[in-house]
Amino acid sequence: MIDSYSFGSITIDGKNYSSDVIVYPDRVDSSWWRKEGHNLCLEDIEEVLRYRPEVLVIGQGKPGLMKVGKELTKQLRQRGIEVRSGPTAKAVRLYNELSTGKKIVAALHLTC
Repeated sequence: MIDSYSFGSITIDGKNYSSDVIVYPDRVDSSWWRKEGHNLCLEDIEEVLRYRPEVLVIGQGKPGLMKVGKELTKQLRQRGIEVRSGPTAKAVRLYNELSTGKKIVAALHLTC
């Protein structure tokens, strides 16, 4: 469960993180970074692909500046992964709503 989010900070199960994270049902990867910074590509989420979630929730930053391209979304859907993306605050709410019923992962950009 994600407890709270604010610009540059997120609290998950009582632990605070100040860097971008990938949240799995059983762990948090706090070393996540993207090859192209504000452009998400398939290479950035290889571990997520191995996990095979039903849903990938992508937090694009507080104002939503991290880009999630149509080609990436298409590739994920072809692998059977539903993609939901938007500003990180919205993504956090969605992750918490969906996490009780589906195999879900959240990739969350915490700043811009």
